[in-house]
Amino acid sequence: MWRKSNQGMELARRLSRPPNHPVSDQQLQNGSRVAVIGGGPSGAFFSYFLLRLARRLDLELDVDIYEPRYFNHLGPAGCNHCGGIVSESLVQLLAIDGINIPPGVVQRGIDSYMLHTDAGSVSIEQPQHEKRIAAVYRGGGPRGVTDIHWKSFDEFLLGLATKQGAHIVHKMISDVQIKAGRPALITHDHAEQVYDLAVVATGVNSHLLERMEALGLGFKQPGTTTAFISEFHLGEEVVRQQMGTSMHVFLLDLPRLEFAALIPKHNCVTMCLLGDDIDEELVEAFLNAPEVKSRFPADSGIPQNTCHCFPRINISGADQPFIDRMLFVGDSGVTRLYKDGIGAAYRTGQAAANAALLGGVSAEDFRRHFLPACKKISRDNTIGKLVFWVTSLIQGMPFSRRAIVRMTALEQQTSNRQRHISNILWDVFTGSAPYREVFVKALHPAFLIQLSWNLVLSSLPFRAKTKLVEERHGSN
Repeated sequence: MWRKSNQGMELARRLSRPPNHPVSDQQLQNGSRVAVIGGGPSGAFFSYFLLRLARRLDLELDVDIYEPRYFNHLGPAGCNHCGGIVSESLVQLLAIDGINIPPGVVQRGIDSYMLHTDAGSVSIEQPQHEKRIAAVYRGGGPRGVTDIHWKSFDEFLLGLATKQGAHIVHKMISDVQIKAGRPALITHDHAEQVYDLAVVATGVNSHLLERMEALGLGFKQPGTTTAFISEFHLGEEVVRQQMGTSMHVFLLDLPRLEFAALIPKHNCVTMCLLGDDIDEELVEAFLNAPEVKSRFPADSGIPQNTCHCFPRINISGADQPFIDRMLFVGDSGVTRLYKDGIGAAYRTGQAAANAALLGGVSAEDFRRHFLPACKKISRDNTIGKLVFWVTSLIQGMPFSRRAIVRMTALEQQTSNRQRHISNILWDVFTGSAPYREVFVKALHPAFLIQLSWNLVLSSLPFRAKTKLVEERHGSN
């Protein structure tokens, strides 16, 4: 993201421009038409920040958001393929921008994480003891649920954009062409509209990205893998009893599984599996793990899921998330590895809006003003891959799993103890901190000493005392 000083200088430059000063053809001006393809978080954030900044520049822009789905509909018609966690860092950033998530959007406030392993379970409390992590539904909710008491998060964000003046067009874009140097959008009913700027925010599950790559203008699709998202309808009381206000994370010895979690919502539980091309065999192995079964009612077991999907997710961003007069934001371009995708949508959406208005809409303008924000996320993802590689090593060794649980339990038990491993796990689970910060914390000498000592203890044949500590702190 731009430094605020640079953004302020560019804003001052444009605000001080004389009324009759000529405007470059490569800059947005009064009456410019902007198309946003996709009404998810990245498209909504871009539209919101673009129109808000345009008002400060005294510019009138015509912004159309093309989104065929209605996010207040249940099931696939409103689904947006996401676990639905809004990180604490994003909550804080939104508050700074004057955006507060309404209570009706929040399914459940998350104040702790429960780490489950075959060596025991341990609770990790929120460092500031505040419920600032929100579990939300991106769409109207899962298929089969009828008692709706909430509002869609994506619908809420679209509402922010429309209040700024954006127009929602409930049509699907089937093709994009370049005509006279400008993007021409063709809808499924063969209607065509030409725009001064087009922003692609479709995610990676759209065939439109293939079409954009085929144009041969420098854009290449992000690298992807298959994830798994499922919903289990348990009822509000059972969710409260079995899950509480904790997100349940599992560190299991299952090859190809990088991250697994059960996320409590209002009356449902969302299961999210991330890793190397998740398939039905891996899903079944996860559901059959005793640690997973223990989180569901003993008398009824794991119910049949109300809906599920195997969406593709972005794991390596596009090298060039732009061409002349076109930008690719969120999952369509660059996002965070496995975590805080909504936060990355916020960051890239805002950076794209700043670049388009304060810089220009040529590929060179985007290279100067938008690409740095994308590269910052990509560089951090490189460190993130190292973090998850280390995590996979821990998953594969029983004594290392015991060491992690033992360290965390002891830290949570003692109030005046430095919580090195607890803070590292919290940042990894929530995605609230950059992977670089996680890596730096992991290099702290005190942490490395404690980890080495606990690895030695956990490899010894006697562990009775440690197990008692783990069980006590693993209870609800």
